Amino acid sequence: MNQYKNTSFVKLFLRFTVVFFVIVTIIKSVMGFFQFDGLEGLKNEYFIDGKWQPFIKMIWVMSLIYGVLMTVYYKFIKK
Repeated sequence: MNQYKNTSFVKLFLRFTVVFFVIVTIIKSVMGFFQFDGLEGLKNEYFIDGKWQPFIKMIWVMSLIYGVLMTVYYKFIKK
């Protein structure tokens, strides 16, 4: 039996969303560190003068979509 069937939809959604958000943020930051030549380049590209807002917003939207899709799959589709 699927262990996620008895879990609350909101708990499952938050679990998938938060984990995806953290993992993607770390991966994107590490890739940016090497792509933009270190911490100074990463800061200039992503985190200066309001550039952090689109950075976080894009990852947040991706996380929400992923969270909904995975929650629906594990809660209602997977047997």
